[in-house]
Amino acid sequence: MRLLVTGGAGFIGTNFVRMMVREHPDIEITVLDKLTYAGNADNLADLPVHLVVGDIADAPVVDRLMSKTDVCVNFAAESHVDNSLNDPEPFLHSNVIGTYTLLEAARKYDVRFHHVSTDEVYGDLPLTSTEKFKPDSRYQPSSPYSATKAASDMLVHGWTRSFNVRATISNCSNNYGPYQHIEKFIPRQVTNLLSGRRAKLYGSGENVRDWIYVLDHCHAIWEILQHGTVGETYLIGADQQLSNRVVLAKILSRMGQAPDDFDSVADRPGHDRRYAIDASQTIAELGWQPQYTDFDAGLIATVMWYQTHRDWWQAEKAAVEANYHKRNQ
Repeated sequence: MRLLVTGGAGFIGTNFVRMMVREHPDIEITVLDKLTYAGNADNLADLPVHLVVGDIADAPVVDRLMSKTDVCVNFAAESHVDNSLNDPEPFLHSNVIGTYTLLEAARKYDVRFHHVSTDEVYGDLPLTSTEKFKPDSRYQPSSPYSATKAASDMLVHGWTRSFNVRATISNCSNNYGPYQHIEKFIPRQVTNLLSGRRAKLYGSGENVRDWIYVLDHCHAIWEILQHGTVGETYLIGADQQLSNRVVLAKILSRMGQAPDDFDSVADRPGHDRRYAIDASQTIAELGWQPQYTDFDAGLIATVMWYQTHRDWWQAEKAAVEANYHKRNQ
């Protein structure tokens, strides 16, 4: 198999590529990544993969790579909600035009295509309900980020139906684990404490997220590629719903801090209340099961990774916090 991984130097893409090299060394892997602030070539430096620095919206580059590809997994996306509220344009470029460009090339060369998306396309759920997102839940995006991801999902559906592109989609809950950029909630708090700063919490911290360890997500994608049905949407989650306040308390406890040793900062505009994934269809059809079902254990492993990889994040920590400070966050 010749596998093209777009966004393979980012958080989830890196973990997927490293998993594939470790578990399927016979597969030939090419990574296409623009290496924006969220992509890091060093993530892949020790791996036998071919890294191409480029934009998924660059049609000639995509065409050249897709012509030599059997399977493409698209992780490439602008993904930070706060950044999309500040400047939506890059999200339109990568998430919409980029996905269109990939689909056209996959169509041209009949490449099996998998599109990695998010549960945020479904909007949010009431804090007090037990409802969960399902594959047929209504799309109700609430930020420029989730709106552009929703648009990219619709493009995949349209190209599958109209042009018979052999595509699948997965919508996953919040990932955590190694190699996640320090602007994201868990690594931001961990690296704040490691660098002598105080942890930060949006608003009251009541917002609930459904957490999944990144390797469980990666294994689910591999199952979809092997056994998924073209045209289907697969929801991926580990049923670990926790409020941001509870997650922060776990981080503080793990790192020897008092439970109130944090600053409350300005809440995000339109902050989604709760996400929750119903992965039962994915489990029933593919036989996939999350393995990292103990959030505390996964969190400990994640904290240890940032503790032992300070050289990976320290150089940009001050700049990340300066950007948050400008937004009173």
